[in-house]
Amino acid sequence: MLTRVQAEQFADEWIAAWNSHDLARVLAHYTEDFELSSPFIVSIADEPSGRLRGKQAIAAYWSRALARIPDLEFTLLAVFHGVRSIVLHYRMHDGRGAAEWLEFGDDGKVTRSAAQYSN
Repeated sequence: MLTRVQAEQFADEWIAAWNSHDLARVLAHYTEDFELSSPFIVSIADEPSGRLRGKQAIAAYWSRALARIPDLEFTLLAVFHGVRSIVLHYRMHDGRGAAEWLEFGDDGKVTRSAAQYSN
């Protein structure tokens, strides 16, 4: 089970990695075959299912996203932790709210993630 401290430490590093725009640093949090679900996948990756699997496909998607949003910055608002998952509530660079659910494998890396955004 994840502790509050572990969840908060992960959240702080995850936010810092995104704010650094260092894709390798971001990807280090994930397993090779992780799955991501996001409404932005539809528009940025042109994938109608809104889902991608594997670091290679998701790295290509995130690389395009970072190029399109050079001022990307996240502000952490709250961290919720469960048995093998956390939810990060954060504010995006454009002021919209976001929440991301992340599920962890035995190795402490994210195996699945789903992002949700306010309008």
